[in-house]
Amino acid sequence: MEIINNPSRVEIKKAAQALMDGHLVAFPTETVYGLGADATNEKAVSRVYSVKARPTDHPLIVHISSINQLDKWAVDIPEYALKLAEKFWPGPMTLILKRSGLAKNFITGNQVTVGLRIPSHPISLALLEQFQIIGGAGIAAPSANKFGRVSPTVASDVIFEIGEDLGNSDLILDGGQCTVGLESTIIDCTDEKFRILRPGAITLEMLLETLSHQKFISNTVTHIRVSGSHGHHYAPKAKILLDQIPTAGQGYIALSTFKSPPDVIRLSSPSSLQDFARNLYSSLRKADELGLQFIVVQQPTGDGIAVAIRDRLKKAANRI
Repeated sequence: MEIINNPSRVEIKKAAQALMDGHLVAFPTETVYGLGADATNEKAVSRVYSVKARPTDHPLIVHISSINQLDKWAVDIPEYALKLAEKFWPGPMTLILKRSGLAKNFITGNQVTVGLRIPSHPISLALLEQFQIIGGAGIAAPSANKFGRVSPTVASDVIFEIGEDLGNSDLILDGGQCTVGLESTIIDCTDEKFRILRPGAITLEMLLETLSHQKFISNTVTHIRVSGSHGHHYAPKAKILLDQIPTAGQGYIALSTFKSPPDVIRLSSPSSLQDFARNLYSSLRKADELGLQFIVVQQPTGDGIAVAIRDRLKKAANRI
């Protein structure tokens, strides 16, 4: 495993070739770090599942370099999906579409749909563009961590999570901290009405503003399996308690307007919802580093990205 800090153009080309040769490359996106493989290489993709200890029926998101690649991976793309792509890509949004013949069962979890997105981080964009130049069609890249665990938002988290499972020819591209900090919004575009399957930084309000009179389905009940859809996910070792008053020795995450009771270990005091999202996973990891048993989180209220924060916390707190 080789770690490359702030990769140059030459090093980006090296990483793209490593993907083409069937190796794995962990790289930053604006949301979280992804563990990438050539999305058309079944052997390479199987290594992603193995490294992550991820169930093989849990589909992967394919990252592409431009909207022009959409019709390689998807068919019967509705007009409203194209509008969303034009508005929010590159960015933290994944579209679920009817798959083309290029999207094989080992990517889709044996479903007839495929998830696609264009990330906005300059390193991931450069990697995708170079991969396309040398003949690649797309990079399958779930979060670069063990399945169900806290997603990585800095390269050191990737090393801690999966470093021992990567091979000598695999790479980690270190691009600093992810700016969003929560996984992409996932939108089901297989019907005449869209549905949010996983909330994220691209919010319902933003979608409705873009699509005007487009109808949507408000509930998330669906037969489509997508990343992050398991009931228990994004979880640290410590047990998460929601909207309680913390006691001595417990970790505490809350907006800066909430004060900490005596002898409580303050893990994060974000001043905005964006800071809350950006630092949430690193705060959960900090609790594990400190050996804490409990983390109390005062959930933010309201709409926007607060919905995504509550979604992650609910699943992280859901012990099965």
